[in-house]
Amino acid sequence: MSYEKVAQAGSDIIIGTKQTLKAMKNGEVNEVITADDADQSMTLKVAELARQLNIPHTRVPSMDELGNACGIDVGAATVAIKQ
Repeated sequence: MSYEKVAQAGSDIIIGTKQTLKAMKNGEVNEVITADDADQSMTLKVAELARQLNIPHTRVPSMDELGNACGIDVGAATVAIKQ
């Protein structure tokens, strides 16, 4: 499950859509994870760029659980795992 991947990545993650998009464009990302219950206008941009750049993209059901896996007290719509 991707929640465990995020938790294991520790400090090698980028949280947030804007930061994720920037890191993807800079070639710093191995994989992106988006939450299904997040605003689709945010996650679709990440999913489309991941497809264009051939970056693996995983979807998870919950922003809250994704945020918890990142070690933050709020939900996370998008998380990137750095190379």
